[in-house]
Amino acid sequence: MSSGTLVSRSVQTRSGGRNLGWSLLSILTLIAMPAAIWTSLIYAKSATNLAGTEQIAQRIFYLHMGAVLGAGVAFLVALVGSIAYLLTRKLEWDRITQASVEVGIILGAALTLAGAIWAKPTWNTYWTWDPRLTTTTITLLIYIAYLLFRNGIDNRHARARFSSIYALLAFTSVPLTYYSARWFRSIHPVVFNGQNADAQGSFNIGATMGHTLWV
Repeated sequence: MSSGTLVSRSVQTRSGGRNLGWSLLSILTLIAMPAAIWTSLIYAKSATNLAGTEQIAQRIFYLHMGAVLGAGVAFLVALVGSIAYLLTRKLEWDRITQASVEVGIILGAALTLAGAIWAKPTWNTYWTWDPRLTTTTITLLIYIAYLLFRNGIDNRHARARFSSIYALLAFTSVPLTYYSARWFRSIHPVVFNGQNADAQGSFNIGATMGHTLWV
């Protein structure tokens, strides 16, 4: 058997494995999406300490919080990818970093929009320059600038190297955003492991709400 045939079969095997992985991911997505919609709109109980309009708007919390967690994971993967590229110089890691940043930006925009919809009945405004909202916006702008920065470098290895360094430094904005509601005077609720006396529209997560959030 020729070496060309072996290489061709190896490529086909890897391609088949990727196609199977995408198929399984698509099936899981088709199952998870209806389940997430049902649990957020029907299964989860309303927050009893909120007014009527706030109870309705509060259900967007599941989209908001899901986007928050997803964006955090995406930016964390980008951090890992940037470190891996700097250690190995393999362009696959640079592509993973770029893709993760793109996903994180989309989810970041989604969480900002969902938060604005939730804020209107709770804070009587779609937007306020609260520390949490401000740091979230800064984080999004930093990662959008990452994509613009990449486009300005033609050499792919130089682009990967400098972009990885940028992504490594950019991640420092993520924990800053997370802790902003704890460190600064903020009206944004602290949902996990903390309290904020100035928070408006805060609530405790009950059992059904916790189950829904995991879905």
